[in-house]
Amino acid sequence: MAEQKLTIVKIGGNIINNEPDLIRVLDDFSKITTPKVLIHGGGKKASALIRQMGQQPKMIEGRRITDAFTLDIVTMVYAGLINKKIVALLQSKGCNALGMTGADLNTIQSHKRPVKDIDYGFVGDIDKIHSDNIQILLQAKFTPVFCAITHDQSGQLLNTNADSIASYLAGGMSHLFSVDLRLCFEKKGVLENPDDENSVIPKINYDTFQKLKKSGIISEGMVPKIEGAFHALKNGVKNVYISGIESLKPGKQQKGTRLCL
Repeated sequence: MAEQKLTIVKIGGNIINNEPDLIRVLDDFSKITTPKVLIHGGGKKASALIRQMGQQPKMIEGRRITDAFTLDIVTMVYAGLINKKIVALLQSKGCNALGMTGADLNTIQSHKRPVKDIDYGFVGDIDKIHSDNIQILLQAKFTPVFCAITHDQSGQLLNTNADSIASYLAGGMSHLFSVDLRLCFEKKGVLENPDDENSVIPKINYDTFQKLKKSGIISEGMVPKIEGAFHALKNGVKNVYISGIESLKPGKQQKGTRLCL
């Protein structure tokens, strides 16, 4: 494994919707001096726009059903409004950011999720990370900012979970860099008690994860987030943390929940 460090940070919807928090996170992210990549979602903003257009978002167990209309909306919101706002804010902080989807430079290739019990529509499951193309951007001192849109290399855009993008991208870059993955959201980490903001579980291995999931302490959207984190670890990522907005500050990198095999 190469010794050069790569930091991959994913930020969630609640941070994106809270401008002071977003600015704080981007300020800290911009100060990372080693190569870095940012991934973002934006589902709440997309849902709000769908409602403004007179329709209701379709969700099953926290996962979005993406029909053709919804795909148009999420593409406009994720790849347009939110992505370019983040890029502009990073540029204001001296970070030479480049907004991207997985279709750009063929960086993230996916396939449409097969229909089993549920038809999720135009939702993508990741097949391949074209790491060499991302490495070229990093070597040129650019900072890629990926939204939650990928493609199938046959002209079809696909709505893809941002946590999955972060985890697969981290794993796909691990043969070129020593990769740290940080999944940042509004909580301080994975909480043992959802009502106690300070009940952060400092370390979770796979066996502990299964027990916490069975007991219901870890549930809903946190389950795929952590499953993705373990995917990254199994594919060569050095460190994975689930943490709050303070975790990117210098000297605070140890905060949050660390995942380990």
